[in-house]
Amino acid sequence: MSNDGRTPGRYLVAGGAGFLGSHLCDALLERGDDVVAVDNLSTGSRRNVEHLTGHPHFRLVVADICESVTVDGPVDAVLNFASPASPPRYSELSVETLHVGSKGTGHLLDLAVAKGSRFVQASTSEVYGDPLVHPQTESYWGHVNPIGPRSMYDESKRFSEALIVAYRKRYDLDTGIVRIFNTYGPRMDPFDGRVVTNFVRQAITGEPITIYGDGSQTRSFCFVDDEVAGIIRLVDSGAPGPVNIGNPSEFTMLQLADVVLTVTGSTVPVVHEELPQDDPTQRCPDITLATATLGWEPRIDLVEGLTRTVAWMRTVVGP
Repeated sequence: MSNDGRTPGRYLVAGGAGFLGSHLCDALLERGDDVVAVDNLSTGSRRNVEHLTGHPHFRLVVADICESVTVDGPVDAVLNFASPASPPRYSELSVETLHVGSKGTGHLLDLAVAKGSRFVQASTSEVYGDPLVHPQTESYWGHVNPIGPRSMYDESKRFSEALIVAYRKRYDLDTGIVRIFNTYGPRMDPFDGRVVTNFVRQAITGEPITIYGDGSQTRSFCFVDDEVAGIIRLVDSGAPGPVNIGNPSEFTMLQLADVVLTVTGSTVPVVHEELPQDDPTQRCPDITLATATLGWEPRIDLVEGLTRTVAWMRTVVGP
């Protein structure tokens, strides 16, 4: 019997050595499940799961899901969290990013069909592009530039959603899709180019905080513990989604910079640079469906989440 009274399951987590994937592995193991993490380590890292070395219910398989995926024994659910997720990395790995959303997702779906598993896809708020509807509901089709500088990531995730729906219809496969909004927390790559890591790293190392544009663009930030709790509820629910999992509290980039400076105690200046092409002007989830269907809502506010993130970041980049 698991810690929460369930019969323990066996889960394959693709991208299990990544930032979000490794936290998902932790949460599954903590409740008594078996976890097989699959990662090619192109953006994931062994250090994210080194604390699980020797755990009797955890195994890391270094493999590329775009090549093939084989796992012995039963698999209750296949969780696809494999993909570059930061703008510099998916730009650098543009072809690989498109392949992981197409070929890689297809291989994992085939495995789920063969094993009779539930399949859950980590999709993204990027499917909404630069939204014309605010906040974003799951019924919104999005406003995406299919050939823009972010298209390799946006279209990879949009294609994977379409592929999952096709498998669900053709094979009667039990599937779920979670649309993730700006998750942050310990184990993020300090140089991944995302706004939280940029601001925190700059503040604690004495560099000026860089804001692109005038800083009026907005984002909502969900601490990783909250995000993982919502994802696991979706996995257990059997709901097909898509379901937005994110924190609906919205902040401008200027407000985020102020909070980072307060939490770090830093007095570095804020500098402005040109806004990148297709950078969304606003991004905020409507979580009505997640609350009604999963009984989930975030609990950790930005100050608490950043305090935990800053404490971890200091151990990585100092001082």
